[in-house]
Amino acid sequence: MGASSQTVQRYGLAVLSHLALVVAWYLFVKFGEVPKFVMPSPYDTIHALVVPNYRWLENIAVTSTEIFSGYIFAVIFGVGAALLFSWFRWLEMAAMPLLVSLNMIPKVALGPLIIVWFRYGIGPNMMMAFAICFFPIVLTTARGLREVEPDLIDLVRSVKGSRWQIFTKIQLPNALPYIFSGMKVAAVLAVAGAIVGEFLGSDRGLGYLMLQVQVTLDTAAMFMAVILITLLGGALYLMVLGLERLLVVQDARLG
Repeated sequence: MGASSQTVQRYGLAVLSHLALVVAWYLFVKFGEVPKFVMPSPYDTIHALVVPNYRWLENIAVTSTEIFSGYIFAVIFGVGAALLFSWFRWLEMAAMPLLVSLNMIPKVALGPLIIVWFRYGIGPNMMMAFAICFFPIVLTTARGLREVEPDLIDLVRSVKGSRWQIFTKIQLPNALPYIFSGMKVAAVLAVAGAIVGEFLGSDRGLGYLMLQVQVTLDTAAMFMAVILITLLGGALYLMVLGLERLLVVQDARLG
């Protein structure tokens, strides 16, 4: 079986599994006589999109901004911090234990403090997404930068290669599988960070909308918000996978 056939089979099975879940959902609600406020049908869930008061497009845009912006900043600063750690060993020994300690703090506990310091809105929720994504990217990138053969780095230094040349020509290509491994983990965490931020303090976004419709027991709108949040996370993850396919050869990928 060729690679293309395997790809078609893989994605075909993924689509079928999702369709099977929707069918099972419909049958459970239909024949189980489940009340709408407990579990709406797929039709009722989709119908919630036409409720104008929920401002779906605006809330989707807000949550997307929080997720993608926090994630992009985490990638930039995470890779940058790992690069500095590879250049200055003393900096890694001083900063990495501190980062580990800070990462142990539950991000939910940081939410009220962030609201006190920065009020609430898109900015603080971006910070929540950033905070939860940053450490996995630093950790995996730092490991990837250390995996380079020391003799190869010594060879480049012997011919007067600069630190930047060593990074771009040797360390970065070698570390890409590790960087993308951390990026894929962070893509999942970014969604959780943004939604937690909206739960704790926000006046817009899909997480905020869920809290509003919970009061009226509009379970269909809550289901729709969860589906949209999942789609946003899936879109980010697929973008990372696509970028990995472009930049990393298949045999070098970590999974």
